[in-house]
Amino acid sequence: MEKLIIFDTTLRDGEQAPGASLNHMEKMEIARELADMGVDVIEAGFPISSPGDFESVKEIAKAVKGPVICGLARAIKADIDAAYEATKYARRPRIHVFLATSKVHMQYKLKKAEDEILRLAVEFTKYAKKYCHDIEFSPEDASRTERLFLFKVIEAVIDAGATTVNIPDTVGYTYPEEYGSLIRSIKENVPNIDKAVISLHCHNDLGLAVANSLAGVKNGARQVECTINGIGERAGNCSMEEVVMGIRTRKDIFPGVDSSIKSAHIWKVSRLVSKLTGFAIAPNKAIVGGNAFRHESGIHQDGVLKERSTYEIIRPEDVGFTGTGIVLGKHSGRHALAERLKDLGYGDLSSSQIDTVNERFKALADKKKTVFDDDLISLVEDEFKPVKSLWMLEKFETHSGSDMTPSAVVSLKFKNKAVSARSTGDGPVDACFKAIDKITGIKGELQDYRIEAVTKGKDALGEVSLKLKAKGKVVTARASSTDIIESSLRAYLNALNKIESF
Repeated sequence: MEKLIIFDTTLRDGEQAPGASLNHMEKMEIARELADMGVDVIEAGFPISSPGDFESVKEIAKAVKGPVICGLARAIKADIDAAYEATKYARRPRIHVFLATSKVHMQYKLKKAEDEILRLAVEFTKYAKKYCHDIEFSPEDASRTERLFLFKVIEAVIDAGATTVNIPDTVGYTYPEEYGSLIRSIKENVPNIDKAVISLHCHNDLGLAVANSLAGVKNGARQVECTINGIGERAGNCSMEEVVMGIRTRKDIFPGVDSSIKSAHIWKVSRLVSKLTGFAIAPNKAIVGGNAFRHESGIHQDGVLKERSTYEIIRPEDVGFTGTGIVLGKHSGRHALAERLKDLGYGDLSSSQIDTVNERFKALADKKKTVFDDDLISLVEDEFKPVKSLWMLEKFETHSGSDMTPSAVVSLKFKNKAVSARSTGDGPVDACFKAIDKITGIKGELQDYRIEAVTKGKDALGEVSLKLKAKGKVVTARASSTDIIESSLRAYLNALNKIESF
């Protein structure tokens, strides 16, 4: 088995995404998770860029064991010095030197000719080599560099001591066939290429970062530079989870190649990076999106329930996804509903009873995007376990505002008698619940409370779903009204009536 080295640059290129700035503690938390995940190289930052970045790289180098800890540097002595000073505490440090080689960069950014670029590439590779053995060199914008010049630069930096040569598609310009051909031509035209690892660093400006990286691996590259969730400059970088699972899933295309990534960590690390950067994960994002392993279509649900591989090419547990894959909505079928009812403990329902629940389920699903387990429990209990209405709402009144303690007066009917109580609370709904507790003598413990608009418009029907614990029982209940306080009161009373009935 050939090893595919995973070079994670979430903390460097990923953090360069506008708005993704991380503090020292957040970087350390991510670095530890990357190490536990099995990442081979962590590019911890760009040490010269700021004192904070320097300190973060240094502390990660000191504390995180296992992966190579890498610092980025321009082909400038001060950058390389800073990269060394920050990474020297690591058991396995790496200095990553980059210098642009494309005509557009040489002419407009660096204002230097090819001979000068070649000289600088060699000079600063040798300078970095004096500090540590592991040196990576990147000819920036390699995908737009003249090939013969690129071959010359790569050969020269390997002779100067580079152990990894990275081929960046810096602006996400290339296409898979083109990039694969570039990697293959490097292997065929650089005489000393066997002395270095070819690395890939692809950006996603045309949405091809993962496809280009896979094409590079197919043509002989053995390191992929990537980020969690594909975050990074502009449209982002190659997504680590996608390239890792792409190679692992298609072993027929990538025979004998795999990484050391513990894929069961993917879901957890993806959520951590999303939380700390504030970048939400799109529901349809491959591998880690909220819908990646969820099925609502009845046809798909039926297939997955019979045999997962009909509609799933990756086992959800292989990437750490532990939620249910069957989402009940208006497109769901009877088979999926019956299976979910069985999971909820209603496996004894007859076929006709399931048909009845299915009719009510479809009506509810037309109003709600997703039908939750608590909704199904309420449907079954309402239909087949009728609740005696011991306590009924007669009327209520609330008072609240920015300069007053919320209060409520609630009147309930019990055995044809009206009983009232007044209470205060953290808000009008809480005050109402406490007033009800006074009347009934039952102390309810609210474990879940949700509000949803089930119709449109300013006078939308608001549905309250809640879970209540009392007298050693836990029940769910719901109620709807155009008045949220009223629907909350009715749902709470429905729950209390269930507890008294069962």
